[in-house]
Amino acid sequence: MAEKRTVTVFGATGQQGGSVARALLEDPDSGFSVRAVTRDPDSDRARELDRLGAEVVRADMDDEASLAPAFEGAYGAYLVTNFWEDMDAAHEKAQAAALAQAAGHAGVQHAIWSTLEDTRDCIPLDDDRMPTLQGSYKVPHFDGKAEADHYFTDAGVPTTFLRTTFYWENLFGVFAPQRAEDGAYELILPMGEHRLSGIGVEDIGRTAAAIFKRGTDFIAATVSIAGEHLPVADMAAALAESLGRPVRYRPLTPDAYRDLGFPGADEAGNMFQFYADCETRFTGARDLDAVRALNPALQDFATWLAGHRDRFDWS
Repeated sequence: MAEKRTVTVFGATGQQGGSVARALLEDPDSGFSVRAVTRDPDSDRARELDRLGAEVVRADMDDEASLAPAFEGAYGAYLVTNFWEDMDAAHEKAQAAALAQAAGHAGVQHAIWSTLEDTRDCIPLDDDRMPTLQGSYKVPHFDGKAEADHYFTDAGVPTTFLRTTFYWENLFGVFAPQRAEDGAYELILPMGEHRLSGIGVEDIGRTAAAIFKRGTDFIAATVSIAGEHLPVADMAAALAESLGRPVRYRPLTPDAYRDLGFPGADEAGNMFQFYADCETRFTGARDLDAVRALNPALQDFATWLAGHRDRFDWS
């Protein structure tokens, strides 16, 4: 039996990196072993990855000296940063630069960098439809990642640029349906009648695993993914049908959403306004048939709901 090649997975105890690690570990024919990178190898999630067969190692993107051992001898790497940890695009870009340099020095043969569009290509900085944030961004967690793309090519890292989208798992957290005074639940988002591209986190991992298995086919390519493009009113109706509870869509204007005042409301309001105002461009880049060709198990929203209904909190 041929020796398995190592893929180093950053963010392995988080949602996205964890989905990649599990997809590779659960596929006996992947040809890859997993080196799961975490800042806390003693966490429950890290211990679970160890139980599943991953090599769990400690590294920190803010500690460049810790990165070299994480990449040593690895064939591939899945690279993802977490903007939402401190919501600072400059910090996220610094982490991406450190990853690129370390992957380049290690001679990684195939990296997948989890990135997003530059929203300013659709809504320029001087466009007053939405406020400019952090000095030079419209949607910092999109634009900062896009600005970081060149770090990987500049470092000579053979890279696939994987553009993700809204996780449906966000509906368990900050974007969860809210209970209204009449007892119904409301999905409150500033999308109007526009379609929201979404995906189940598991499908990010499955698609990334398929890209690794295709070898050099997607080196230097940008792969944009989603599971379905749905108007939010249709999402609310699907929630109601699947969960057996009244759920309706209450659209807000982007300004009203930004004024909600929760941490990151400006960022989230701008993000949803970008999804809405640039809908044709964004959804058009995500050919669902092409994604399904890579990941035949790709879930639409209804299928995802059927497998996750028990995770909704209706308290």
